[in-house]
Amino acid sequence: MARYHRMQGRPTLWLPGTDHAGIATQLVVEKMLASEGIKRGDMSREDFTARVWEWKEKYGSTITNQIKRLGASCDWSREHFTLDEQLSRAVTEAFVRLHEKGLIYQGSYMVNWSPNLQTAVSDLEVEYSEEPGFLYYIKYRVAGGSRSDFLTIATTRPETLFGDVAIAVNPTDARYSKYIGMNAIVPLTLGRHVPIIAHKYVDKDFGTGVLKISPGHDHNDYLLARKLGLPILNVMNKDGTLNEVAGLYRGLDRFEARKKVWADLKETKLAVKKEPHTSRVPRSQRGGEIIEPLVSKQWFITMEPLAEKALDAVKKGELTIIPERFEKIYDHWLSNIKDWCISRQLWWGHRIPVWYIMGRDCEEDFIVAKNSDEALEKARYQYGKDVEIYQDPDVLDTWFSSALWPFSTLGWPDESAADFSQYYPATVLETGHDILFFWVARMVMMGIEFTGRVPFKYVYLHGLIRDAQGRKMSKSLGNVIDPIDTIKEFGTDALRFSIALGTPGQDLNLSTERLAANKAFTNKLWNAGKFILQNLPGQDDSSSWDGIYSYKVRYISEIWINCTVYEVYLVRAPTFELV
Repeated sequence: MARYHRMQGRPTLWLPGTDHAGIATQLVVEKMLASEGIKRGDMSREDFTARVWEWKEKYGSTITNQIKRLGASCDWSREHFTLDEQLSRAVTEAFVRLHEKGLIYQGSYMVNWSPNLQTAVSDLEVEYSEEPGFLYYIKYRVAGGSRSDFLTIATTRPETLFGDVAIAVNPTDARYSKYIGMNAIVPLTLGRHVPIIAHKYVDKDFGTGVLKISPGHDHNDYLLARKLGLPILNVMNKDGTLNEVAGLYRGLDRFEARKKVWADLKETKLAVKKEPHTSRVPRSQRGGEIIEPLVSKQWFITMEPLAEKALDAVKKGELTIIPERFEKIYDHWLSNIKDWCISRQLWWGHRIPVWYIMGRDCEEDFIVAKNSDEALEKARYQYGKDVEIYQDPDVLDTWFSSALWPFSTLGWPDESAADFSQYYPATVLETGHDILFFWVARMVMMGIEFTGRVPFKYVYLHGLIRDAQGRKMSKSLGNVIDPIDTIKEFGTDALRFSIALGTPGQDLNLSTERLAANKAFTNKLWNAGKFILQNLPGQDDSSSWDGIYSYKVRYISEIWINCTVYEVYLVRAPTFELV
């Protein structure tokens, strides 16, 4: 697309760059340090980030080099990285503006928690897989009843029973109607009582029809508890071990605690049975570990007013998504969007521009500012000249800075910047369909919010490149195809042509057989084109490529029409090494 429009004489900018991939990069560096016997906790924040920068300098150009070898005609003089000074300035400006507008807030809510990295992760970064496990049936005695009065619950996570705040049954379930309003005794506790309540949320046909409500460790239980005014009880530390609420089980890893809890339930005659059960297990898209629902204090963006404008952009025709079927997916996600948890408990990334007052227990007293000097000035004005401040240790979600990309890379918030004036809004965003929500929708929302204009007119979604069996490429499967290795074996043009054959939004299975066939085909095109050029008027075998390139435009146009792939050579010849 970039070459085509340049050939038509249109000013065309293809601006390249990379993001800092907060979670993924920190995970890689922590593994590297672990191989040296070093834990992140053993280092200062400054020393750790210095090691990450070392890693970035060594390996960060891998993707860039792959894109260059593929022949992408980007303007490399404008290349950006999301932690560049200019983009960091834009990130801070965006955070401050959103906070001033009341769209950024801090609160303790249920989030997806990664015990290994000890950070919150986005809903979009959690993948659910059907995995074999067990359903545990446990007796809860009814307080004040006879020895035969008990309710049996079925749960996949018995270790969370210490966080139970209620036992719920369906109000139409005649089996348990007499117990509604009474109390149940939580097993393996010192006789802690919880109310037995009725709610239509309970499925009479699942398990025994009795549900334990553990709002500190289940998204649905959390929503129900907030609706009913029930307390939130957390039994887990951020590293996945049980805390003091679990009593004698304190300090045990959650999976070890599960085994011990079940063994002790059997010993106390409160275990009924354990049967095989397939569950939807949430796993981190990055590290693959099991994600825990956990109530944690985080920073959020109110998304509904931003999403409404992004939806209107498509409805009004200001934004077109290709293929069209993805507009329905885009519409559904934005219509049901949740507030965005933007804080991450990492050391690699943009520090949240929030400062707290040293020595004050109340963290609700905070200062939002563009830098530490401005924060200190505000704090002294409000709390006195002797006050000291410290910055929030959290960083922003990587996608926050990426959402600003269409305009932060062009000089925003300086809207008089030459590139911003000339190239914003852009015409086309071409990207993978798998990041429609991660990136595309967020760029649209932020573009409208901060510039008043949709950041691009068209979104062209390509498919994913999969292996020959149709599997998504991953290092764990060992099926990753390195473009550089492929180019060495088959040539750039065979790889480009193989990928170009994909249809919009459809994934493409890439095999060595396909590459070999396309290598032979592109070689035929090369020879055919060479034959044509050698027989053009005034040409001979000694003609230079520069001479051929400067030949009359009408011949270039004819070859462009009749032989699409050959256009690559004509355009590349003066500036690129021939492959």
